[in-house]
Amino acid sequence: MRLDLSQRVAGLNHRYRADDPATLVARALADPDTGRVALVSSFGAESVVLLHMVAEVAPATPVLFVDTLMLFEETLAYQRDVAQKLGLTDVRVIRATPADLAASDPLGTLHQTSTDACCALRKTVPLEKALAGFDAWITGRKRYQAETRAHLDPFEVETEARMKINPLAHWGRAEIADYIARHDLPRHPLVARGYPSIGCAPCTSPVAAGEDSRAGRWRGQDKTECGIHFVNGRVVRPGQAGNTEKVA
Repeated sequence: MRLDLSQRVAGLNHRYRADDPATLVARALADPDTGRVALVSSFGAESVVLLHMVAEVAPATPVLFVDTLMLFEETLAYQRDVAQKLGLTDVRVIRATPADLAASDPLGTLHQTSTDACCALRKTVPLEKALAGFDAWITGRKRYQAETRAHLDPFEVETEARMKINPLAHWGRAEIADYIARHDLPRHPLVARGYPSIGCAPCTSPVAAGEDSRAGRWRGQDKTECGIHFVNGRVVRPGQAGNTEKVA
């Protein structure tokens, strides 16, 4: 009899507690307790680390990339370049449906009045649809990034039927930078321009020395997460439709 999700998550955290992230990724992708796994990637400032780890052991792993239609042009170009260079063969571009956009944000100005509603429309809802059928998804979250992520485990229960896998939970900036340098991985072009965390263009600004790495996300607002992981400290999962386009 298969263990329930919380028991499987506890077992995975115990079995892989001493693994480095690359080993954890390889073993998690092959472990029957994780089920069908996708990597969700923003192709942001540090995304190339997990993309490389996955490409090294299972390049056909589904990679879900949410295109909000408000991303930096540099992000879109970087996504195409990295996917090609790493040999990822199942990159899926996720977007809100044209009907939903027309109904809720016809002028593309929703972010000016409600960033939470904009994130839900363009990111959270489409991703939820794309994750249907997966038992687990890999995220790039790390403990050092924000107070809301300070107690991350490598494996965690998300819903009654799905888990999250956070291979980089215990890594800091030094480990990330070292991995990128050792493997000569391409950097997002905006990193050199002061963007250590990169989201949509209207809601992302450069970060000054000494600031939190996510200080440039929704600057001046009481908001630290887009909703894919948390809103006001709790997991939020609207379940509506979106568009998926396979690009690789």
